[in-house]
Amino acid sequence: MKKIIGIGNALVDVMTLVQDESCLNRFGLPKGSMTMVDASRSGEIKQAINGLNKTLASGGSAGNTMYGLGVMGVHSSFIGKVGRDELGNFYEKDMVDAGLTPVLMRAPDSPTGTAVALVTPDSERTFATHLGAATELIAEELRSAYFKGYHVLYLEGYLIFNLPLVKQACRLAKENKMCVALDLASFNVVNDKLAEFNDIINQYVDIVFANEEEARAFTGLGPVEALDEISKKCHIAVVKTGSDGSWIKRGDEVIKVDALKVKAVDTTGAGDLYAAGFLYGFSHGFSLDKCGMFGSILAGKVIENIGARMPDEKWAEAKALIAEIAED
Repeated sequence: MKKIIGIGNALVDVMTLVQDESCLNRFGLPKGSMTMVDASRSGEIKQAINGLNKTLASGGSAGNTMYGLGVMGVHSSFIGKVGRDELGNFYEKDMVDAGLTPVLMRAPDSPTGTAVALVTPDSERTFATHLGAATELIAEELRSAYFKGYHVLYLEGYLIFNLPLVKQACRLAKENKMCVALDLASFNVVNDKLAEFNDIINQYVDIVFANEEEARAFTGLGPVEALDEISKKCHIAVVKTGSDGSWIKRGDEVIKVDALKVKAVDTTGAGDLYAAGFLYGFSHGFSLDKCGMFGSILAGKVIENIGARMPDEKWAEAKALIAEIAED
């Protein structure tokens, strides 16, 4: 089994159900996107949702993926930075409880970052993210020793705002003969950092994950055509198309994977858990179609709940479905 290490923004997700889009409009948050906000704006948004039903979970895009891999029993680690505060302690404990061996730096003065997720009645989630301590993780803090014994590096696209960190992580991964996987993160991030994404993917990346909107932002094309274009730049390209499933391409091999039929409650974490399922299959050497099916199962199960965490019974259902497909 391949061992996997992820790097990302260590954020505590604050999942909040809202009745309509008025809060999004009030704070200028594009629906379905991730918007960076400063400490002041983050405080204003938290004040506006005070009194609404909220849940906390260790999060961040890569954090969600690595959490899922830990629960699935893959030997996993996660590198990030949190504050010396209660939320930082919460984050670390949540990761350890999932079976991970996290490497968490502690910022002396900045608070642990938060991602306020506003979930509208149509199950779409919109993030207002204050990175806090997460943004203080720097390239110089990465050590080759952290990568020893691991086979796959998983990066979230939100890190593209810290290009030196991403390049250092990729260099250390390649020095350790690792496969590099990258999720494109969010369509507005891709629009803002298109040149940087192209540079990193062309130089280092072996596996690219993108949803339909991110693929369009990256290539200007629809999902199937985007799949072809992305596959020219990497070894394996994956384009997720929501309820229509996903497309996977490696060389001349093209695979269409159906989505799991479920009743969606909240799409938060769907892409992150898809990557966890896919990489679970990849780490065990399964065929690409089974990797995609595993991804669809975890993505489907997580959207039956609020937030990027599943209760134990949903994990049991997911694991049973994966075991059934694995034996075919």
